[in-house]
Amino acid sequence: MKETHLARMVFRQAARYGAKTALRTKSGNRWRDISYGRLGELVRDAAKALLELGVREGEMVGIYSDNRPEWTIADFAILSVRGVSVPVYATSTAGQAGYIVRDASIRVLFAGGQTQYDRIAGIPESGLPPAVIVVFDEATDLRGDPRGMFWRDFLQKGRSSRQGDVLDARLAGASTEDLATLIYTSGTTGEPKGVMLHHANFHHSFLAHDKRLRVSERDVSLCFLPLAHVFERAWSFYVISHGMTNVYASDTRKIIECLREARPTIMCAVPRFYEKIYTSVLEKLEADEPWRKKLFRWALGVGEDAYLHRKEKRPLPPRLWLQWLAAEALVLRKLQGIVGGRIRFLPCAGAPLARKIEEFFHSAGIRITYGYGLTETTATVTCHEEHHFRPGTVGKPIDGVEVKIARDGEILVRGKTVMSGYYRKPEATAEAFENGWLRTGDVGVLEDGYLTITDRIKELMKTSGGKYIAPQYVESTLAGDPYIEQIIVIADGRPYATALIVPAFEALEAYAKTWKIACASREELVRDPIVVRFIEGRVEARQQDLAGYEKVKRIALLPRPFSLEEGEMTPTLKVRRRVVIERHRDLIDAMYAREKEVSTPAPESDLSFSAP
Repeated sequence: MKETHLARMVFRQAARYGAKTALRTKSGNRWRDISYGRLGELVRDAAKALLELGVREGEMVGIYSDNRPEWTIADFAILSVRGVSVPVYATSTAGQAGYIVRDASIRVLFAGGQTQYDRIAGIPESGLPPAVIVVFDEATDLRGDPRGMFWRDFLQKGRSSRQGDVLDARLAGASTEDLATLIYTSGTTGEPKGVMLHHANFHHSFLAHDKRLRVSERDVSLCFLPLAHVFERAWSFYVISHGMTNVYASDTRKIIECLREARPTIMCAVPRFYEKIYTSVLEKLEADEPWRKKLFRWALGVGEDAYLHRKEKRPLPPRLWLQWLAAEALVLRKLQGIVGGRIRFLPCAGAPLARKIEEFFHSAGIRITYGYGLTETTATVTCHEEHHFRPGTVGKPIDGVEVKIARDGEILVRGKTVMSGYYRKPEATAEAFENGWLRTGDVGVLEDGYLTITDRIKELMKTSGGKYIAPQYVESTLAGDPYIEQIIVIADGRPYATALIVPAFEALEAYAKTWKIACASREELVRDPIVVRFIEGRVEARQQDLAGYEKVKRIALLPRPFSLEEGEMTPTLKVRRRVVIERHRDLIDAMYAREKEVSTPAPESDLSFSAP
């Protein structure tokens, strides 16, 4: 029987698995393992240290750090004293972190390193700064601040503590109805809201996933999405609940290198990760010899046939079986090697994934378990089953979760994984529910039990001609092109759709070199007429299956990507549409300057393209 409280669960796993590796991380050039038994000891020491600091039941305790084993240990320690864990993205600015600290009245906070420490320590006295800041990275300069304490000293405080009986009493009284965590939404629009999730939410999520996924204690998961995000957080809890090994990617900029070293069997990722791999593979293929291109396409075709047979539980005919063996040896195994070579399946959610990219990975023998969820639903609402897979959809609702579509197309959800509400925001909570159903804000369609997401209800755009356009659908259609890195579609209140496009510069620069296009900078490159016409042709080719009113009539090429640092993306790498549109308002207006010439949808051959 599964333990229903997360803190009791980790101690139960520590006793059950003992010397088996629970957490693994790289320190310098060496991998360091923490066994389940040692994990239990560290969580207990950290929990007693929290008691020494006077942490009360129900008190909010913050974690402001990048992914590392200490993050998980601190998380379980907070839950062990029946506190409430409040994650803050490591990339959050001082203002963003300060808002959470104030809203949740955080007194004790764990900080990753110098960047997080400086930001949180700099909150003015009027901003209710934490009374204690426990820092994981010992290279951090605490500047003599009496509030600062290193992780090692914090653990020592717990080891020498006599609070063991108090801790045991709190664990004994722990309930699934305890509030486990407060996760603040990233706030693509408006003020962030603290989503309240209880231990029961996670417990029911685990039970539902057990009926959908095949995992075992032999699995190894790579933890590289931010633990501050519900997707990685809930998944990491699930990993521990099954006795798996969780490997922490110390540098997400070197994720491919980490994949090859860690060789995980499962791993959470967002569509952007797969898009980058797909684009990188196609870029290299573009520059390859014709016979290699032909071999690659043949192997993917064989892989697709083999996948469809297995999906439908049909045996491979002898001829296809031999072709598949050859395709595996010559091409597919190399593609699988990009993600470590041992992947069984890859849970994926967080944004639309182009169908072409999804099918590419399945053809390569890399199974993506695509799903849909929200922070407010403890992550998963729907996901694919192993042998019941429909491309272009996000699967069927997991056990215990109900989904229905409102009259306006909005996806409504209810079930035991749904949040209790937003912290200290009763009006926002009331607005989020409709007769007991959570309003997701997403638009979708249910067909044969499979859910398809079309867009965000607040992002649906209505042209001046009265046509509704789902920008995410158009964007995902065009984003599959290896020469397009990022794209934002504009159409609201306008006569037709336009787009801001950030080219995939590595591929575009290679194209420019091939055609001897001399450009001293990326600013010059995106203005070059040959380059503009080239991107024009690729956009035209990609949108042939779109309705006339959905097609992009003009584009503007941008010389740099949208970034987190510039406030154009959320910590989960979703583009802040309003910020980008406002920042490029003049450029957008210029695309509509000749509005009278395109007052009705123009034929595709008359597309007009521009650059800043």
